[in-house]
Amino acid sequence: MAAAARDLVLRSGASDMEEEEGSLGGGPGLQEPLQLGELDITSDEFILDEVDVHIQANLEDELVKEALKTGVDLRHYSKQVELELQQIEQKSIRDYIQESENIASLHNQITACDAVLERMEQMLGAFQSDLSSISSEIRTLQEQSGAMNIRLRNRQAVRGKLGELVDGLVVPSALVTAILEAPVTEPRFLEQLQELDAKAAAVREQEARGTAACADVRGVLDRLRVKAVTKIREFILQKIYSFRKPMTNYQIPQTALLKYRFFYQFLLGNERATAKEIRDEYVETLSKIYLSYYRSYLGRLMKVQYEEVAEKDDLMGMEDTAKKGFFSKPSLRSRNTIFTLGTRGSVISPTELEAPILVPHTAQRGEQRYPFEALFRSQHYALLDNSCREYLFICEFFVVSGPAAHDLFHAVMGRTLSMTLKHLESYLTDCYDAIAVFLCIHIVLRFRNIAAKRDVPALDRYWEQVLALLWPQFELILEMNVQSVRSTDPQRLGGLDTRPHYITRRYAEFSSALVSINQTIPNERTMQLLGQLQVEVENFVLRVAAEFSSRKEQLVFLINNYDMMLGVLMERAADDSKEVESFQQLLNARTQEFIEELLSPPFGGLVAFVKEAEALIERGQAERLRGEEARVTQLIRGFGSSWKSSVESLSQDVMRSFTNFRNGTSIIQGALTQLIQLYHRFHRVLSQPQLRALPARAELINIHHLMVELKKHKPNF
Repeated sequence: MAAAARDLVLRSGASDMEEEEGSLGGGPGLQEPLQLGELDITSDEFILDEVDVHIQANLEDELVKEALKTGVDLRHYSKQVELELQQIEQKSIRDYIQESENIASLHNQITACDAVLERMEQMLGAFQSDLSSISSEIRTLQEQSGAMNIRLRNRQAVRGKLGELVDGLVVPSALVTAILEAPVTEPRFLEQLQELDAKAAAVREQEARGTAACADVRGVLDRLRVKAVTKIREFILQKIYSFRKPMTNYQIPQTALLKYRFFYQFLLGNERATAKEIRDEYVETLSKIYLSYYRSYLGRLMKVQYEEVAEKDDLMGMEDTAKKGFFSKPSLRSRNTIFTLGTRGSVISPTELEAPILVPHTAQRGEQRYPFEALFRSQHYALLDNSCREYLFICEFFVVSGPAAHDLFHAVMGRTLSMTLKHLESYLTDCYDAIAVFLCIHIVLRFRNIAAKRDVPALDRYWEQVLALLWPQFELILEMNVQSVRSTDPQRLGGLDTRPHYITRRYAEFSSALVSINQTIPNERTMQLLGQLQVEVENFVLRVAAEFSSRKEQLVFLINNYDMMLGVLMERAADDSKEVESFQQLLNARTQEFIEELLSPPFGGLVAFVKEAEALIERGQAERLRGEEARVTQLIRGFGSSWKSSVESLSQDVMRSFTNFRNGTSIIQGALTQLIQLYHRFHRVLSQPQLRALPARAELINIHHLMVELKKHKPNF
């Protein structure tokens, strides 16, 4: 069986090789044998080992394995397979013959489809050629359409330009009728005037380009322009002349002119000579009106000023008993009034600052009088209000701005402003009311801010000129007061007492007035001048205090004056101002010194012993206290027997010495507090070992009992 299988494999391998040869090159017409080289197993060089490998590989085939297992004869099996293949082939041929009609029909159908597809191909080719011709026609039409659009746009542009040109040059009958016949106050005259202005501008532009058609309408437009200029000139001059009528409120026709501000713009563009004539006439008329109005108002306003005003000799350092010459003017009934602010400061409050101006004849009928700063506010508020209105009118009606507006404004208001400055300069030469001048300075500073908020810079130079007059006069008056205090001789002031001096009261009122005003808009120069005045007043107080014989009276005088000045300053100035801090320090120092001076007569021995004992203890010499037993005993018994009467006398003395009861209460409180502290220190000294066994210690007053008793002597107000 193995030999047969091997023979079968060899045969099958040989047959496979033959089939491969046939497939590779054994076809009909190929006479040349295939050269296999090393693969040729028929050659003598065939290697048996490779054949064995091939046979072994065939034996691994599943079909061969099955045949060998069943013991089938491979030759017989091969023939059977060939027979089956022949049967299948014959069956396939029969099936093909049976389906030949269908195959033929399918062939015919395929042929017909090919014909249809060929016709469709021809049709699509024709369509493609037609579309190609249509595309070229569309491109041609598109090019023609683009060219037509360009020609259309060009013609429309030309038509638009020609239309604008014709519309700009043609003078409609409505324009001619309105300019020639309509009153200037009618709206249609203003509308057609604007149209005439536009056409005149268009004609001038086209003439510059050399357009010949402008000559056809130039004559008509010139005649219409002359007519319009004539009517406008008459109308505006009539309005300006109406300002000159007595008792006329010129603001009403001024407001009416703003409705027709285009009239002046038309004149400015078409007839500059007439425009200049109208502007000059307006400037001349309003300049005279303002000057006349303010000169009259200022004269009447000064008649309602207080009759009593500060004079050159009404200075802080002048004594009330000073007499003047026989021919001199009577002095103020009370010089203190010119150093007191009172209600005068309300003039710079927001409500009063922009209040209605004063009406002099109404004030005269009511016999009302006002300080200079109130008159100054009223005058300058009227000036501010009218100047702002005038500046805005000039800018809007005459179409000017910047330097041109400034020049035109000063042409109108310059004479009035100069007259006001001269009047102020003349008044200030005899003005010695520092508070009035300082209030005027702050009025100007506030009015300047208001003008800036209203966007009216035309008055800036005027405000600077006013301040240039006010500041030097204010500084001069302050320096005169400083000098008057510096040169005051206490011996010429008559009888002196420990109450606050009238000069220090003047200073307190004056300084608090200026400080409270200056706090709103601080100025360093003012604070420097007030600092100089304060130094001189402090020196003056010290000079007057030196006139008293006892130190106690000197201290009482100093404390009364410092306390009075501090109280007045704190009513108006801030608590952290330099003046308040300075006088507070002076008052505290002199109060402490007075308390020590007050305690010295009744308790001087106790004070001296406590200080000496504490010094010895501090130096480590406490043993020396043993020799002070008799002195200590005397102090203990003396204090115990007299402290109540001494405290009572002390309290009465303080209350008689100080005009301010609150200050007196504070001094008594400080004195009692210092007495308790002194007695407490005395207790500590007696607790030293050297004095602890002293029999008199039993007579010491309990410190808490002393505090309770002293509280009974504290005055209540």
